[in-house]
Amino acid sequence: MNTSTARNLRLAQTEAEKRLWYRIRNRQLDGCKFRRQAPIGRYIVDFACFERNLIIELDGGQHASPAPSDRTRSDWLVSQGFSILRFWNNDVMENMEGVLQRIIEALSRQASVACTPHPDPLPQGEREP
Repeated sequence: MNTSTARNLRLAQTEAEKRLWYRIRNRQLDGCKFRRQAPIGRYIVDFACFERNLIIELDGGQHASPAPSDRTRSDWLVSQGFSILRFWNNDVMENMEGVLQRIIEALSRQASVACTPHPDPLPQGEREP
């Protein structure tokens, strides 16, 4: 169930998710591998770096006031050893460099396992949508 749901979510990304994915895929950020719409337990998270136990969630207007189920979900993910970074979609759209800096800082804090750089990374900023 989660695998097919995750696959469908990858096909229906928001513009903010597309832009962030372009900047964090292929080990471009601190040499760490991210997966998008990654199943973890019974949940699907926007982006996950399993090497550093870091989850990145992008929130649109529907998350202005979190539901109790959001708290339960976050609590469970943290209990599994993950740290969660949350960004508003408009932060990604208007302040990408600030978002990337916060992600790099979180990756540094979570540096329990060294990540390896991609052997042929994409040039920074080239082909950004």
